[in-house]
Amino acid sequence: MFDTMTITKAGGALCGALLIFLLGNWVAETLYATGGGHGEDHAQAYVIDTGESEDAGAAEEEGPDFATLLASANVDDGSKVFGKCKACHKIDGSNATGPHLDGVVDRAVGAVDGYSYSGAMAAVFETWTPENLNAFLENPKGAAPGTKMSFSGLKKAEDRANLVAYLQSLGG
Repeated sequence: MFDTMTITKAGGALCGALLIFLLGNWVAETLYATGGGHGEDHAQAYVIDTGESEDAGAAEEEGPDFATLLASANVDDGSKVFGKCKACHKIDGSNATGPHLDGVVDRAVGAVDGYSYSGAMAAVFETWTPENLNAFLENPKGAAPGTKMSFSGLKKAEDRANLVAYLQSLGG
């Protein structure tokens, strides 16, 4: 069959080939990097004029205000959206990675006993009003810089309204 030296040589050749492949991949990525990494700011190389002003497009995309969305929000859909929060938050009065969220609507920021807040929240918000929750849920790091919450946010206004309606239904 094979002796030990032949197996060792084959293993060494395989490791060497893998190392050369990884080194080649690193060199290619360095030479042909196009950016697009997470958290990096990249300027757009050129602008294509479509004949529309940026302000007109932004006004069209805004849609109804949050109060209108909240008035027509669906609690059942909010319960489904809460699935994204379950990894860190509970609704049974006990804390997890984050503070419990039952009774959070209209509760003072940082008011959950037994939970150590980062302080970033209280610097921005006093009370978790539906509007403050909406702003925070859209972009947690942008709304409260320095927050411990690592969630990237809910981009759809309807999802945020449904989630706030669900949290309101839980009471306190």
